[in-house]
Amino acid sequence: MSTIKSLQLPERVRSVSLTTARGRFAILEAQPTRGVSHRRPALLIPGYTGSKENFLPVLEPLAAAGRTVVAVDQRGQYQSPHAADRTGYAAAELAADVLAMADAVARDAGGVHLVGHSMGGLIAREAVLRRVTGVLSLTLLGSGPGTIGGARGAALREVLTILDPSDGAVPDDLDRLTATIRQVWYEQHEPQARAEGTDEHIIAFLKERTLRTCPVSLIVLARYLLKCPDRTPDLVELVESGLPAMVVYGENDDAWPPAVQDLMAKRLGAERSCIPGAAHSPAIDAPVTTASTLTKFWNAAERRLPTVHACGRAQHVAQTPLVDLDVDSTRLEADQSPSAPVSACGG
Repeated sequence: MSTIKSLQLPERVRSVSLTTARGRFAILEAQPTRGVSHRRPALLIPGYTGSKENFLPVLEPLAAAGRTVVAVDQRGQYQSPHAADRTGYAAAELAADVLAMADAVARDAGGVHLVGHSMGGLIAREAVLRRVTGVLSLTLLGSGPGTIGGARGAALREVLTILDPSDGAVPDDLDRLTATIRQVWYEQHEPQARAEGTDEHIIAFLKERTLRTCPVSLIVLARYLLKCPDRTPDLVELVESGLPAMVVYGENDDAWPPAVQDLMAKRLGAERSCIPGAAHSPAIDAPVTTASTLTKFWNAAERRLPTVHACGRAQHVAQTPLVDLDVDSTRLEADQSPSAPVSACGG
């Protein structure tokens, strides 16, 4: 499993809150180190047990190309608010959150480049299938066409055996769920992290993230990953209609096999890129290559965008329009993200 090596924020990366029509979400926002944001912004969605910090190694190099880049905690993850109950973690609800985030980040920029890692890719796909307007491109990063299997699937079934043995027949007992997750952390995850030589400050972060992530979300999304339908045919229609799409995966991905992701890209008619030396988290395993791959794809997608001339007709131009994309300070506020413990899922 890929583990982030450093939590130090680069000079132009800050931890803030993003206000949307569906509430506030914790984000990491990166701005170019020089000049203003003259390219279209990007929104990065993390996976099942991840958070915005999983994208930390690529934020600075992505922003260096001249764009605002925002990585988020989805609802129930780490520093973002929790849903009131299980229904708030349905794929359709999380997709609606993503679209609200995209609107808030894009502001008047005309849209965002959307990237979803692992389960985040499935949610990002759900979002564009609900509404493609405002999405300039879609990248599925280490994300497959549907149900996850193999060792990862087995691990999810074990999670459900521990957290939800009644399959929802019994009301969620947040105190019990919190105590169970805490026990699993101390008995399994923390010893494993130390055995792997993980630095103490990273272990402290992983502990905090684990204990602040809503356990109900882990239940609902584990079931989603084990039953997620293959919606590639639906996405094909959007790609054929002009949505730029790319599939990126590590050559050693152990979630959805590389061959499965490669076939999905071919079915979509999407660009595809295999990242050498990377496993399931290319942004952590090979940040330079991953950032370069995304930047080239986004820039090419922007060159395809129409620009409206005085005559009122749209023409495709080679150069990228220069637009100031700094995120509105009324939407991004100093880090006041909720600090509810894992037991406060109704917060």
